[in-house]
Amino acid sequence: MEVPKFSSKYRVYWGLASLGGSLISGTYASLLTIFYTDYMGLVGPYAYLIGIMSLVYAIWNAINDPLFGIYSDRAKLKKGRRIPFMRYTAPFLALFFIVVWFAPVGPDKIAIFWWMLITTLLYDTAYTIVFLIYSALLPEITEDEQERNKLSVFASFFSLLGTIVGFLIPDFFRQEQGFLPLQMAMIAIGIVGTLLILFTTYKFKERPEFTKVDEPLKIREALKFTFKNKSFIVLVTANFMSIFIQQMLLGGMFFLGDYVVQGSSIILLVALFIPLVLGVWITPKLIKRFGVVRADQILLTIGATGLLLITFVPPIVMYISLALAGIGLVGPLVLTNVMFAQICDEDELKTGVRREAAYFGMNALITKPAQSIAIAIPSLLLTLAHFVPRDAFGNIQPQTHPNEVDFAIRAFMGLIPAIALYIEVLILQLYPLKGDYLTNVQKDVLQLHQEKHSKLLEMERKQDPDRNNQ
Repeated sequence: MEVPKFSSKYRVYWGLASLGGSLISGTYASLLTIFYTDYMGLVGPYAYLIGIMSLVYAIWNAINDPLFGIYSDRAKLKKGRRIPFMRYTAPFLALFFIVVWFAPVGPDKIAIFWWMLITTLLYDTAYTIVFLIYSALLPEITEDEQERNKLSVFASFFSLLGTIVGFLIPDFFRQEQGFLPLQMAMIAIGIVGTLLILFTTYKFKERPEFTKVDEPLKIREALKFTFKNKSFIVLVTANFMSIFIQQMLLGGMFFLGDYVVQGSSIILLVALFIPLVLGVWITPKLIKRFGVVRADQILLTIGATGLLLITFVPPIVMYISLALAGIGLVGPLVLTNVMFAQICDEDELKTGVRREAAYFGMNALITKPAQSIAIAIPSLLLTLAHFVPRDAFGNIQPQTHPNEVDFAIRAFMGLIPAIALYIEVLILQLYPLKGDYLTNVQKDVLQLHQEKHSKLLEMERKQDPDRNNQ
């Protein structure tokens, strides 16, 4: 049995789902905080509503991600246990994303809160199903680490493109009078993003041996093996920090542009994302020289230093600080899923079963609260700084405490994310899958997959003996 490898054309096909997903999620992450705090007015005496939403959102994610991950691993549908879920959930992802931005405008903040809460939970559930599956597919479709790296690089590159567009579109349309132009743009983003996801589902097939040969673990056993896995515990703790700072940066970029730099948010975005886009293509060289973990630590240290500078430097220097942060974010963007693939290989040797979705689901159980915290912190800090939201026509208002507002934004865009990244560097020092141990895991998992493939062929011969005689 040959290890599956893919042409550049199929790597692009793989990346298109990432493009569609990041187009949707990038728009959501960059716009949600400012949309509900500054435009919808959930700040000041209403800031507690954002806190409640963040808490409920965290609890919901703690339930739906691991449950669906375990269910997907145990599914034995005729068309597979991954792609059917991804394909048939994608249209609902578009629908739920679109309705987020049709919140009722007016003085009734409780109505706005309920709209935000319900639509956010629906959106996140659909997004979880689609991209939990997408992440779980990567380790399954090939065992070759170099091929996984290449697929991850293409997915990361397209993810960045989608995130950039997902930032630019709302930044352009939020300047228009009224909400209708912005809402029409959100409809277009939802539809285009979903079509790209659907395209990828028709270009890749699942490996049947993992559905037909593997016997799923019982839920109690699955949980036990997952939380006893040291590699997983280390990586998911580090990933918590990455998810936290990514949400914080995207959600705060408009605040940084509007209130600190007092210039174009697009230029800030360019400063952050150009190093990210370029850095994606140099990660294979860093991996070859330093290994996956060490390369990630080097990049994270650079990024943390850039973010720390945002807290203190004058606005004109922030572009350089964001460029350093962009270099640092390449690590978690490209390398985290590669390390999850290593963990799933190690786990398969211990359990005999591929369980990618369970691991990605449990990862979400632990890391999704980071998104809730990242949504709540800016609202809290701005409230403490006596931030004055813009008026009903979208015009920025004079601040009663401008220095406090300035520092609050610098804190949630620079100081707090920098501390999180430095902590992540230290956490990754404990990651065990490296050196000779990793080499042995990769060799043994190839042998195990050969045995499973042979068993699948034997099962098919017994089910269809006539085909054997032809």
